[in-house]
Amino acid sequence: MSAVPAVAVRGLAKRYAAPVLDRVSLEVAPGELVALVGASGAGKTTLFRCITRLVEPDAGEIEVNGRALHAADGAELALARREIGLVFQQFNLIRRLSAVQNVLAGRLGHVPLWRVVSRRFARADRQLALAALDRVGLLPQAYQRADSLSGGQQQRVAIARVLAQQSRVILADEPIASLDAANAAAMLSLFREIARERGIAVLCSLHQIEIAKAYADRVIGLAGGKVILDRAAHEFGDADRVRLYGVS
Repeated sequence: MSAVPAVAVRGLAKRYAAPVLDRVSLEVAPGELVALVGASGAGKTTLFRCITRLVEPDAGEIEVNGRALHAADGAELALARREIGLVFQQFNLIRRLSAVQNVLAGRLGHVPLWRVVSRRFARADRQLALAALDRVGLLPQAYQRADSLSGGQQQRVAIARVLAQQSRVILADEPIASLDAANAAAMLSLFREIARERGIAVLCSLHQIEIAKAYADRVIGLAGGKVILDRAAHEFGDADRVRLYGVS
């Protein structure tokens, strides 16, 4: 693994009416799949939003592939964000567009805006989008409308979109919450394969501890906005579950 973390967060803090993130520090290496776990309200989504600077943290440092994201602005911030792919529970696809047109939206940071708006992409971008769909097993569905696909297929389109974006980091916020058990397992397996093959760092927030233990390299636990555990996934035990959720 690279000596430089793909994602490094140090002393990150965010407060609204009360502290949401309290001096959070963590690292994710290239090629590593890390599960971020914790009860609802633990701060997982706020952490993701702060890492991407969609929400401004009150304090702390954020580095992505050695780039100081916390200090970036303007064009530099846009360039840094291009390296981060976001996958959400709700898929965030344009339902009336085809799978490949949704994937091409991932090229926004690389091509002029008019190409995205008019959907007039260069041949190389189209080939890249089709290759991304092929990687997630959806090449036969490339020209189907997104709203004709199953939930699991729509989530795969969302993953293909971040591959077309050529992200070096994937932040996945509860990406399997809307999927059945079989699709959830397939999704985590796909994340793990992509991380290994492409050296992409994947930080994935989950509620399902057993899936996290089965597919992640490490588990980081958040409670009350603080990191309370960080260990190899196979070492996560009943005592850790009690610390995070209060139940065994």
